[in-house]
Amino acid sequence: MPGGRITSVPVRRPDRLVLLDHVARAFEPGVRYTEEQLNTVLSRYSADHVVLRRSLVDEGFMESDRTHYWRCGGTVDL
Repeated sequence: MPGGRITSVPVRRPDRLVLLDHVARAFEPGVRYTEEQLNTVLSRYSADHVVLRRSLVDEGFMESDRTHYWRCGGTVDL
């Protein structure tokens, strides 16, 4: 992640999960985010926030009810 930006999402799943876990930490567990709010945070990591958003949902780090997203997985800092 040169300069803190994601240049590509890893193809290997273990590597991808490490990356997505890092991104998921930007979201507070239990907080519901609109798609716009989610995209704003994700755009700090990558210009392709759509791929990041879909990957977070597909890999179980975020859930969605079509109007809001919330963190449901990943490492939690105590």
